[in-house]
Amino acid sequence: MPKWLNDAVFYQIYPQSFYDSNGDGIGDINGIIEKLDYVKELGCNAIWLNPIYDSPFMDAGYDVRNYKLVAPRYGTNDDLVRLFDKAHEKGMKILLDLVPGHTSDTHEWFQKAKKAEKSEVSNRYIFTDSVWEAPPQYRLMCGICERDGNYLVNYFSSQPALNYGFDKVTHPDWQLPCDHPDCLATAEALKDIMRFWLSKGADGFRVDMADSLVKNDDEKYATAKIWRGVREMLDKEFPDAALVAEWCHPQRAINDAGFHMDFYLDHHGNGYSKLFRYDKWGDKAVFNPNGKGDLKSFADEYLPQYKLTKNNGYISFMTNNHDMPRISAYHDKQTIKLINAFIFTMPGVPFLYYGDEIGMRYQKGLVSKEGGFSRTGSRTPMQWTSSKNLGFSTNDETYLPVDASADAPTVENQKNDPDSIYRVVTDLIALRHKYDDLKGNGELEFLYDENKIPFAYKRGNLVMYFNPLGTQYEMNTQYSGETVYKIGDAEFADGKIKMQPQSFVMIKI
Repeated sequence: MPKWLNDAVFYQIYPQSFYDSNGDGIGDINGIIEKLDYVKELGCNAIWLNPIYDSPFMDAGYDVRNYKLVAPRYGTNDDLVRLFDKAHEKGMKILLDLVPGHTSDTHEWFQKAKKAEKSEVSNRYIFTDSVWEAPPQYRLMCGICERDGNYLVNYFSSQPALNYGFDKVTHPDWQLPCDHPDCLATAEALKDIMRFWLSKGADGFRVDMADSLVKNDDEKYATAKIWRGVREMLDKEFPDAALVAEWCHPQRAINDAGFHMDFYLDHHGNGYSKLFRYDKWGDKAVFNPNGKGDLKSFADEYLPQYKLTKNNGYISFMTNNHDMPRISAYHDKQTIKLINAFIFTMPGVPFLYYGDEIGMRYQKGLVSKEGGFSRTGSRTPMQWTSSKNLGFSTNDETYLPVDASADAPTVENQKNDPDSIYRVVTDLIALRHKYDDLKGNGELEFLYDENKIPFAYKRGNLVMYFNPLGTQYEMNTQYSGETVYKIGDAEFADGKIKMQPQSFVMIKI
């Protein structure tokens, strides 16, 4: 287990929207290098970059044309190596985004595989044995190749699925078992890509759709076996490298597959949405000032996963990401502050999405860009200053439109505002680095009474109290002590804590 993860706080950068250094309207690697000091000042000591590989950008880079080449619009391979080097000089780590389940249909592997003649990569993708063979349970592209067959896609039509085999072979004429040499060769090709970038200075990977490799793999054990092989390679050749899964099932991802981290996201019915997603849970969301949320409902889901995985890896909460509406779409400023207090004081390794530190808004109604569709409004340019394009670019046209509101939040107008989300985020990250009890490995004990909200949790000698409701509330407590940090206010007396509306207090006992 890489030791640096225990004190890691990640900043997620969507490269095309972060900072444009050459005035072409699109963010780039040199722009990220120019802003490394900003990221470090936030308290973030690690970065996750969304895909920077060569791509036709039908899905914003998640359709890879060449895994070993930086997309020209971002710069060069040398630029990326320079980013690794500059980050390391500042004590920061860089994770790349790995897309293992599919490629672009313009990738050279697929261009060979779709031809009629056989090649060494004919089984790198999954083709049926006839153009007339199109089982409805699979997502297939039909009748568009020279080869007599249809191919499986993972997501968009331009993303043919790579072939890691089938756990349950139901169509033996064209489905291969996982131990077939050609399926094993796909896994080795994946390791080769990882070695390429790790040897150049990358510190690991965030893995897109990590559970999607093997088909007909209901329990995901066959997919986990592939990742366990990857972990064995890393432990031997790159022991300080880290892997975070987009799996959203910590027990499977961490204990079975060997990932160091797994996102606790809004999939598989876990508790992320019960905490934060007013759009899905309405007045039953825990962080809803008018709510009827139930922390126990979340804790009953989260704690078993936490207890089973805490000695093997980390569960990662994030403020947001590129696939979800920004939290500002359905929460007010005070609630967002409390959400940040939760994320940055929980165990595990937290992730901060670019712009969330200043409360950037989700821009509704944008025309889909590069396969973004409803996600496009969360991918707009970072807002730096009050100058042209809010400081993102000098070009008249930008990758996506910036927030045109007169009160658009920017780093410039938030950084020195004592009431800003920026101040809360940076204060909390600083406290996380200061107190060992708040780091990734720290213990956790939830505290709540019969009302379930307000609630508290104890991490070593620190206790965090939350009242997300819009009304004053009182709860029983056996603890009191020195106030370390607060949002709003609270009073301790006679074994109770009386919390002001939408407040948070951290005490040291």
